[in-house]
Amino acid sequence: MTARGTVRRRIACGASLLAALVLTACAGGSPRPQPAELPANIALIGVRQAWTARLPAIDFPLQVAVQGQQVTLAANDGSVVTLDAASGRELGRASAGAPLTAGVGSDGRVSAVVTRDNRVVALEGGRELWRQKLGTQSYTAPLVAGGRVFVLGADRSLSAFDGRNGARLWHLERPAEPLVLRQAGVLQAVGNTLVAGLAGRLVGVDPDSGSVRWEAPIASARGTNDVERLIDLVGGVSRHEGVVCARAFQTAVGCVDTASGRLRWSKPASGATGVAGDGQLLFGAEADGRVLAWRADTGDRAWVNESLQWRRLTAPLVLGRSVVVGDGNGLLHFLSRQDGTPLDRLSTDGTGIAATPVAAGNTLVVATRGGTVYGFVPE
Repeated sequence: MTARGTVRRRIACGASLLAALVLTACAGGSPRPQPAELPANIALIGVRQAWTARLPAIDFPLQVAVQGQQVTLAANDGSVVTLDAASGRELGRASAGAPLTAGVGSDGRVSAVVTRDNRVVALEGGRELWRQKLGTQSYTAPLVAGGRVFVLGADRSLSAFDGRNGARLWHLERPAEPLVLRQAGVLQAVGNTLVAGLAGRLVGVDPDSGSVRWEAPIASARGTNDVERLIDLVGGVSRHEGVVCARAFQTAVGCVDTASGRLRWSKPASGATGVAGDGQLLFGAEADGRVLAWRADTGDRAWVNESLQWRRLTAPLVLGRSVVVGDGNGLLHFLSRQDGTPLDRLSTDGTGIAATPVAAGNTLVVATRGGTVYGFVPE
């Protein structure tokens, strides 16, 4: 492997939940650098823990579904739980009956997950509505919208199912990539277009027929081997007034106008988790733990924070005047969205943050790999 390949292999080792082939390639790599000790926390904003809830352990790429004041989460064993974000009170519980690889998608009524035996399962009111066998694994939470359930396969195929009975409505396949990421990809509804990440491209799909409306390349494959050429798009994304910004694994970040399918800009970047934005700035964590902000209109860098290097950061959440990221030791870091300076730091159970933090109403909701769910509110 070339010197560039060795660097990329080392970076790939630091990304969470990669495909087995990527993990195998990493086995002989150099050990991950140890993060520097954090300075004493100076709380410049007031945040307090309001409640906790318990789930079984979480070690798959969980995506937390938010509908108004409700959040829906899932655990390894197939448990799917809906909580009231204001109080932490359990509103509903169901089970997929098998361990999970992806979830949760929800429209507030129907929730959907994917099991390890490659079945998409739809749940409503504590009971199973239906389950359907998939032709491939999936690590992306199904999208439940418009009375349908959409599934993005690990091979970046797309399938649509009737939300009530599970009948397959259409299936879209693309040429298979040699390697895929074992983490969530991009699957989003934007107006009447289904926007998905297929290889290094954002693709706009007609949700009724599965026909492709447009394609926009965030990144192009380069390198001399399959690991170096891996450019899959990773979830989550930033969406603002029809513009969707996404990250291509270890390669680039970019923004696309979903009305026309036109790429607005793309810039080199080396991260493995998703991005978030506010229409003015786009935020993301690089594989080495640096947190970056880019200007949403041009892609020019606005600021960088280097204090969290090698802490295995989640994708960010934009919350008030803060950018919130979780880390592999279960800490939550609040950075200024204006310049990236630290504003506050909170602790959880120490098992690592399992999913990108979410906001529901006035509550910040965070789930850990140990299965503890926290609700934090402003003081």
